[in-house]
Amino acid sequence: MLASLLPAAPLHERVPTRDEEGRLLGDFLMLIPGLRETPVPDLAARLSRIEAALGRHAEVVFADLNLPLNLLWVSVRPRRGVILEVSATIRVCEPAAVLVGERRG
Repeated sequence: MLASLLPAAPLHERVPTRDEEGRLLGDFLMLIPGLRETPVPDLAARLSRIEAALGRHAEVVFADLNLPLNLLWVSVRPRRGVILEVSATIRVCEPAAVLVGERRG
């Protein structure tokens, strides 16, 4: 999922919009403050935990991490509550992660 830390084609060219059966996919962004400042030895472990969290959900079809912006893009097969479930799983390993658009009181 988080296959490479190398520059890639623009996100709008890589993100799938439909699944294998032609159904529209949903997507969301998470901000993970401080991720890019993580020392290299620790960064691999953090990325591995994020990847494992994403792998727990069969609905996840695509994920892209923009390390310079600390942003994680995730595309999912639509199902009621899936975005909250996946984002909550990510928060278990990255408690500072924030679902973009979420209101914090």
